[in-house]
Amino acid sequence: MRAPRTRTAVRRTAVAGVFALAGLLFTTSALTSRGTDLRSDTADLGALVAERSRLNEQRAARVGDLRAEVAELTRTAAPAVAADPLDEPALGIASGALAATGPGVTVVLDDAPDTVRPAGASPDDLVVHQQDVEAVVNALWAGGAEAMSIMDQRVVSTSAVRCVGNVLVLQGRTYSPPYRVSAIGDPEALRAALGASAQVAVYRQYVDAYGLGWSVEAHDEADGLLLPAFDGSTALDAARVPA
Repeated sequence: MRAPRTRTAVRRTAVAGVFALAGLLFTTSALTSRGTDLRSDTADLGALVAERSRLNEQRAARVGDLRAEVAELTRTAAPAVAADPLDEPALGIASGALAATGPGVTVVLDDAPDTVRPAGASPDDLVVHQQDVEAVVNALWAGGAEAMSIMDQRVVSTSAVRCVGNVLVLQGRTYSPPYRVSAIGDPEALRAALGASAQVAVYRQYVDAYGLGWSVEAHDEADGLLLPAFDGSTALDAARVPA
């Protein structure tokens, strides 16, 4: 439970305004589709997603500017306001609101090379699928990851990976393989969790059989990871109680 904090009208109004704007800008973020593969042959849909991704990047930059403006207004207009509990480093890192640094691992998944065409393999056997990325993400969380990013984006509670056409879609932006997942935590524990995951083991079977890409790189304190803060909205449009 969070203890109540007194806030000035200036801070409350400014913060509410920027989060309302951010919520409007990022309503294109999708929830994870159940059992849907990463690949599709719908070219027009892929072009639409690429255009939406470009617009989302522009809007993300605008939201960042507005947040910086709100922070400055809050600092100058209400310097004595008690600190928000979410400004605490541990909570800020857990929520994705703050950048995170530390040791960890980076996992890279990639489609099989174009030159690889094993006998009996279908096109679906030679590409990374949504469930493969999800398997890595889930295994790293299970291994005690403190913070995570996919490609250049921080993973938060509302993040979901999908694919439309031949691209990975994450929080309104599109990416092509290889897919890079980085997690901060104990490198040995994270490696062990990857090795213990049945879903990751299935992907590794395709790596061995069809030449898909797979690598795990450990980072120690001297070679630590730097994960950016989340720059989108964490507002939920709808929710339901699990059965």
